[in-house]
Amino acid sequence: MRTATAQRTSKETDISVLLNLDGGEVSVETGIGFFDHMLTAFAVHGGFGLQLTCKGDLQVDCHHTIEDTGIVLGKAFFDALGDKSGIVRYGSFFVPMDEALGFCAADISGRPFLVFEADFPEERVGAFDTCMAKEFFRAFSTAAGITLHLRAPYGENSHHILEALFKAAAHALKLACTKTTDGQTLSTKGMLD
Repeated sequence: MRTATAQRTSKETDISVLLNLDGGEVSVETGIGFFDHMLTAFAVHGGFGLQLTCKGDLQVDCHHTIEDTGIVLGKAFFDALGDKSGIVRYGSFFVPMDEALGFCAADISGRPFLVFEADFPEERVGAFDTCMAKEFFRAFSTAAGITLHLRAPYGENSHHILEALFKAAAHALKLACTKTTDGQTLSTKGMLD
């Protein structure tokens, strides 16, 4: 089973994650309703089992909760993938969400990198600051050792743009995590690190 647990406790957040790359229960509670919605969509569309709780200093703002959740979720992905042998490694996906379009290309390479191109008409969706989407994906990709390219070429509603991006990331990662038939490591180096 490709599962992992990850925890992180600081003066700003207390986060616990149980991740199963091959499916399972989905339960998310961060104290930020829209972020819960995005992480739930991410798990459902990725086919991941995800039980995640975060207690953060929301009296300050949403920044620490969202960024630290990206760190812990990324760490869980890193651990669940093990040595990364026997996976397809690459995945890309487009998701239309009404007038918005989201795209993600992922490489589970062991080399973290984020390219994020999206403009949001509104500064906030519920209690979620739209600028935090980039911070979440940066934290996630760094901790997971994954290269992510995320792009929303157009859209008029920030909710739709964000949902398209989170769902595109989910589908791209689902494809990249798919097991190969021969179990080999997809790298000329013989390893993904």
